[in-house]
Amino acid sequence: MIQLHNVGLSYQPEAAALSDINLKIPKGDFVFLTGQSGAGKSTLLKLLYAELTPTRGQVLIDGQNLTRLSRSQIPLVRRSIGVVFQDYKLLPNRTVLENVAITLEVLGWGQRDIGKKVFHILKRMGLESKLNSTPLRLSGGEQQRVALARALVNDPKILIADEPTGNLDEENKEAILDFFKEANNRGTTVVVATHDRRVIENSHRRVIRLDKGRIVDQGRIVDQGETGSAPEESAEVADDSTQG
Repeated sequence: MIQLHNVGLSYQPEAAALSDINLKIPKGDFVFLTGQSGAGKSTLLKLLYAELTPTRGQVLIDGQNLTRLSRSQIPLVRRSIGVVFQDYKLLPNRTVLENVAITLEVLGWGQRDIGKKVFHILKRMGLESKLNSTPLRLSGGEQQRVALARALVNDPKILIADEPTGNLDEENKEAILDFFKEANNRGTTVVVATHDRRVIENSHRRVIRLDKGRIVDQGRIVDQGETGSAPEESAEVADDSTQG
């Protein structure tokens, strides 16, 4: 479970990036974070994989308080978290195979097992013919699938993605979302930040909306074209918001 209790983060004393964030994401859930640019979506994601530390409050993953981790402990926590970055962060001079394999190399896997695992996931992504290509020779959709393969190759408990469909056409958007759903069906908790309303509407998943660094609404979008959240908000968040 992912839990945030009274979380706030300020880059400067007079400018709060996040304020009073109380949130619970159960194991195996699939949620979208949405809001305008600058609402705090990316900042919130960075708290979940300990890229940032909150100014106040607690961030817990399966009961472990990330705010109390030492630098040496952070990599151990990240082993169970797959991240798809907004700009992909692929190594430009490495092949597709090498970009995905690096996750398992860091974890100490043997080369034979790495080869099998990487080929298997790239085949699932439809990239088996691109193993020896470098990222610059791939389309945007292919680069995104490589980034997703790298995030999923070690079967993480949690998958985090920041605007994963931002620059993709509709066909590639659907393909990427299908991979997220497959991972979720296998038990992976999925947290996706996006401002793409159509992606959210087509997915029928829990939605958390941020505005100016605060959670202002959440629920489940049921029908395309619906402008609000589901009638019943999460009781957990409603309860948490009254604390501290």
